[in-house]
Amino acid sequence: MARIVPDDWKNMEATGAAVRELDTLALLAKLPDDYTVYHGVHWTRINEGFSVFGEADFVVVAPSGRVLVIEQKAGFLRETPAGLMKVYMQKERNVAIQLARTLENLHRRFTAAFGAGTYRIEELLYCPDYTVKDASIAGVPEARIVDASRRAKLPSVVLDILPPDEARFEASARIHHFLSDELALTPDTNALVGQADMLVTRLSGGLATWARRLEFQPFRLRVIGTAGSGKTQLAVQVMRDTVALGRSVLYVCFNRPLADHIRLVAPPEARIANYHQLSASVTRDAGIPPDFSQPNVFATLEERFANVEIAEHWKFDVLIVDEGQDFQAAWVDALARLLKPGGAWWWLEDPMQNLYFRDPVPLPGWTTLRETTNYRSPRDLLAYIRRIVGRDVRLDAGSPFDGSEVSLSTYENDHPDEVIEATKRAITQALALGYRKQDIAVLSFRGREGSVLTSVDQLGPHRLRSFTGTYDLFGNPEYREGDVLLESIYRFKGQSAPCVILTEVDFDSFDEQVARKFFVGATRATMKLIVVASERAAHAFDEQH
Repeated sequence: MARIVPDDWKNMEATGAAVRELDTLALLAKLPDDYTVYHGVHWTRINEGFSVFGEADFVVVAPSGRVLVIEQKAGFLRETPAGLMKVYMQKERNVAIQLARTLENLHRRFTAAFGAGTYRIEELLYCPDYTVKDASIAGVPEARIVDASRRAKLPSVVLDILPPDEARFEASARIHHFLSDELALTPDTNALVGQADMLVTRLSGGLATWARRLEFQPFRLRVIGTAGSGKTQLAVQVMRDTVALGRSVLYVCFNRPLADHIRLVAPPEARIANYHQLSASVTRDAGIPPDFSQPNVFATLEERFANVEIAEHWKFDVLIVDEGQDFQAAWVDALARLLKPGGAWWWLEDPMQNLYFRDPVPLPGWTTLRETTNYRSPRDLLAYIRRIVGRDVRLDAGSPFDGSEVSLSTYENDHPDEVIEATKRAITQALALGYRKQDIAVLSFRGREGSVLTSVDQLGPHRLRSFTGTYDLFGNPEYREGDVLLESIYRFKGQSAPCVILTEVDFDSFDEQVARKFFVGATRATMKLIVVASERAAHAFDEQH
């Protein structure tokens, strides 16, 4: 059996193309003992994602030191006059050109490391799912193509190219050392962020697919979905469907930051607002402009909106309510007046994100759909959350990502300087792991009003982008300029970031409110969670395990 590097490939969980690559490793493992296979399978464990020399999937080294680069192209290929093509994200890439670039890159590295003429590199194209009909247009010699028709012969073809009895090359020993060092390089976290985002988007799209197939009249659907289950994707897809049919749609949520975020991903024809934005727009249109300088402006808005006459252009074919757990029962009747007769109404909520402990809004006669799978956060992070908040919470892991390694750092007392220094160190740690400043969200466990960070413009060299607490004349929130986002857990609900720093975690006793706040903050992370907590909070977490 050939030596496989890294050697724990049999224990890896994989999805998509990685499954086919693991199948290929099983074939290559049948090579003799004195052959070595270096593989670049895209591991699902976030902290160990890499590829071998750019696009190369496998590098096989013979006893002599002769090297074979295997480029695997799983799935369907297209044979065109321009050559053999593989489609990536609706763009065609020439397979021969990709392989040539990989070889050129490897030759350049080997020459720099060992000198010209001290090594030999061969190439092989492996298409396990496609039979090449006309090898003459592939751009790769026919003898160097293993397609679906002779997939089982891959090991024997490799042995033909890498003969076992060839004399050793001068650079043989150094080649193995070089390849092993390359595999030990720190992964490109920036690239992994994009891979994770695409994979999570694809996986969590299931809710958006099958929930839209439901049909009943009148259409009143209450979706109770956990964090990361795909509620946002569902809302956006419903908006796209509605616009495509030439109909009108209104999306209403509770948090203003979520409304601003949804506006960036929703079709421009959709109307997006949080509840108080909507109230202000409708009442202003009716000739009753709000005065945002008044302390009770939001309560006044709610009352006026509930009683104002609704103009026809404020009535919609489809109404989507997000963050329904934060809505008040009285708001339902006010919103109902904005739905056209026969219109569809979607209500999306997560009881575990009910930080205001409001009673569930009664929706008699509505159909209820429940989804308990989180696709957003790594599996080990979800296991950690379950241990903290209680195993009774339904939170199933749908993401294949694992090994994110939750970080917990503590400060001795509640002095502002201690908290600030600990948070600064957490940002430095995130940057050292390869996360960019725009990938990081610092979330205060205390909320904006009680946070010692609210008045801080800068943490060491890191400028904080944070809400000032003021609004302009049009009711738009004003932000300080900065590179690292600082928000409260309350305002960041419904959003996510690759790296979340949950700071100022402190409490007298672990209760239901603490559990919900931790749940909301921790489930914002798509790749990495760093918890900055007081020593007493960290001790309470230990007791929850």
